Amino acid sequence: MICTFFGHRDTPQNIQSLLRTVIIDLIENKNVNLFYIGHNGSFDFMAKNALKTLKLIYPHIKYFVVLAYMPNPKNNSINIDYSDTIYPEGLENIPPKYAIVKRNQWMISQSDYVITYVKYTSGGALKFKELAEKQKKTVLNLPDLNQNKI
Repeated sequence: MICTFFGHRDTPQNIQSLLRTVIIDLIENKNVNLFYIGHNGSFDFMAKNALKTLKLIYPHIKYFVVLAYMPNPKNNSINIDYSDTIYPEGLENIPPKYAIVKRNQWMISQSDYVITYVKYTSGGALKFKELAEKQKKTVLNLPDLNQNKI
């Protein structure tokens, strides 16, 4: 089973514990073993850090940061490790303006579960949460959960 993540760029740090609890529940009870993460804000950063730590406890899981743009070595002045990244086939033909949208659509299409942090009534996180729901994915929106339900 596969899970992906969408959340606001300015997601508060105080959701880290709940995020970790939800991920553990998916690993232990829903057989999720593959995770796709973006790289565009604090929610993505928190999800990656949680998975990096949980991989020590659950070595069978895998996670990948899904790139929207092909890395350009000319623009990198330092050596960056891309070992935990993937770049979906077909994105190389997408104009940069639409790359994140197409990447997110790809992530949803691959996934069975989607963990979100959506509190605002507009924005990209909401758009992709709604798309996941429309595609009948199991969406777990952290603001709607409380620690007693998990």
